[in-house]
Amino acid sequence: MKLKELQEAAYEANIAIVKHSLVLLTWGNASAFDRDLGVMAIKPSGVNYEQMKPSDMVLLDLENGEVIEGSLRPSSDTATHLELYRYFPGIGGVVHTHSHYATCAAQANRDIICLGTTHADHFYGDIPVTRKMTTEEIEHDYEENTGKVIVETFQNRNIDPTSIPGVVVCSHGPFAWGSSALKAVENAVVLEEVAKMMANTSLFTQRLVPIQKDLLDKHFLRKHGVNAYYGQEESRDD
Repeated sequence: MKLKELQEAAYEANIAIVKHSLVLLTWGNASAFDRDLGVMAIKPSGVNYEQMKPSDMVLLDLENGEVIEGSLRPSSDTATHLELYRYFPGIGGVVHTHSHYATCAAQANRDIICLGTTHADHFYGDIPVTRKMTTEEIEHDYEENTGKVIVETFQNRNIDPTSIPGVVVCSHGPFAWGSSALKAVENAVVLEEVAKMMANTSLFTQRLVPIQKDLLDKHFLRKHGVNAYYGQEESRDD
């Protein structure tokens, strides 16, 4: 992928999160990553989405985090994105928003429980919430430490980030990722919707019962497993 194509991918993802009503004002960012180049393209900090152009996407080197190209300051969450690309192999896009229901789950310090097949079609189990960050983590290298806490959550809970491509950061909000920037957007959309479903399910019952394991397996693996059969060959999810 050429650098301009990488910028275009990041731009399209940022426009898409607005289109899908995941973002108010400038409360969100999306990035795209080319693993062969070792380069990430990300939204510039605080820039209105209506004014952005693909060429405004800031290019950074994954290894050292230095800006390769771009006159604007990159997103304040840049270090978090870089950390996820470094530790989650295979991902090519990251989305961070403050979408309403997922952020409510973060503020409640709650996992987004897998209650039904809508969730199971996209996430192979509960979407985890991270632990609270320490004062030291908040005061020094906050954004990088946010990424480290996400990675720590997946390592400590033995969660595969390709099977559960999203998280809610305690007291903060959701991050989602995918094989591409647009796939990360799709996962962010689903994450918000299943968080909303969990909240609304609690209106019917206070006892939230996770989906049965065999039904979880059926719905996730028919789309994502080695013997997946959902959809057409050329459009099947990774």
